Amino acid sequence: MEPSPHAFEPEAQRAVYRAIFERRDMRHFAGGRVPPEQLRRLLEAAHHGPSVGFMQPWRFIRVSDPALRQRLHELVERERVQTARALGEREQEFMRLKVQGLLEAAEVLAVALADGREKHVFGRRTLPQMDLASAACAIQNLWLAARAEGLGLGWVSLFEPAELAALLGLPAGAEAIALLCLGPVQAFYDQPMLEQQRWARRAPLADLVFDERWGRPSALFEPGGEGAAPC
Repeated sequence: MEPSPHAFEPEAQRAVYRAIFERRDMRHFAGGRVPPEQLRRLLEAAHHGPSVGFMQPWRFIRVSDPALRQRLHELVERERVQTARALGEREQEFMRLKVQGLLEAAEVLAVALADGREKHVFGRRTLPQMDLASAACAIQNLWLAARAEGLGLGWVSLFEPAELAALLGLPAGAEAIALLCLGPVQAFYDQPMLEQQRWARRAPLADLVFDERWGRPSALFEPGGEGAAPC
């Protein structure tokens, strides 16, 4: 099969896949700094993420004040304890995990969904959660661009959204969805950290892809499979 005339050159293709496969949710940071021009470049990559109805629901708040970072850290730590308790028999195992680097990362970005999102109906009339999906695409763009530039990024979701909204002065209707730790790292994990720590493992792709209807194994993963099996 001839390659598409729109395909990137092979070296560029390999770079894209390398960023995807070597991206990690980082928890260990080495301090340092992210130069403003580099941070602007990464945020521009995020801002070019796809969004349903071109609504662009993402808002980024850069948190540099040490006192505010400390309050964010305390907010996350409170939720970490509550999450551990909710895990029952895995409580102590969870408490041994490092879940954030808010005090060590060069940059902290809070991500929120914008207020006034209800006016965006295109693509959301039956799936209003597509605002969150769109913002997640922007974060993934930022994540991959950061990895390509040798910077680590970690997504922290252990917080009470209303408390974070109050700390950051979000307007009514806006919603906090992420705290991102960004910056230089000593090294990237060889595997996802939770896999290294034996918390969980990546599911086999063949278990997650079906043909025609839920639960029907895909012919893509059969020996010699080239496509869907005949109906």
